Order: sequence, then structure tokens, then C-alpha cells
Amino acid sequence: MELDELWSFVGSKQNSVWIWLALERQTRRIVGIAFGDRSAATCRELWQSLPGDYRKRALCYTDFWDAYGRVLPPSRHRTVGKDSGQTALVERVNNTLRQRCANLVRKTLSFSKDPKLHQVRIRLFVDHRNQELSVKHSALISQD
Repeated sequence: MELDELWSFVGSKQNSVWIWLALERQTRRIVGIAFGDRSAATCRELWQSLPGDYRKRALCYTDFWDAYGRVLPPSRHRTVGKDSGQTALVERVNNTLRQRCANLVRKTLSFSKDPKLHQVRIRLFVDHRNQELSVKHSALISQD
């Protein structure tokens, strides 16, 4: 898996909300998500949002943000630099999120005004994206 966080805001730029994502490499589905600040507490929420199998077996590749090291079990955690390419997929998802969700664009009139609606918009995008990936994966399997 690849884990990363991206910055957003609700109401004003002074009210930061970080979106933490966990991406499963093989299927490219987002399997965990958390909203909050950039602390270990929010990282812990991300870890808890993962299905149990992932917490037991998956290797998690992250950047060097210290919250990951404080929350993820050392046996499951690998810190890597951006130049390694080990977090390239989740970084690409972050870019896609910014492009497709108007409320995440940094200079916009479409910013979120309500924290709950902000989360709903992001979760809807994630659910839609995961469903599209499942359909594509099923189509590929049925062709074999």
C-alpha cells in the first residue's frame, strides 16, 4: 500500500483539513481515508480505517512525515523519498482528486463551507473511483 496526505480547507484557508489516503497498489483502490490535521491522531484514524487484513499483512510505503513512524507498526512501514517512485500512485490520486473535485482547487470559488459536506464530497469521489476500478478489473478478468 501507499499512504499520503493532501491539504484542503473548509471555509477559509486558515481552517486546514488534511485528507489522508491509503491506496492498495495492485487494484489501485483507495482502501482507507481519514480527515483531520496532520497529527499522529489523524494518522491513527487512517490506520484504523483500513480493513483488518491490510493492517495484518500489507507493507505501507510513506514519505518521511513523522506521524507515520509513530503510528504504523515498524514491521509494516517503509519510509521512502518521492524520487523512489514508491508513492507515485497515491501522489497521482492526490492530483486527480484536486483536478476532479472543485472544492480542492487552491484558488477557487467552489470551496467547502461545511466540514461534513467536505467529507461527503471526497468520499463520493473515492467511492465512484473505486467502483470504476472494480468494473474495469471485472471486465479484464472476464476477457481472460
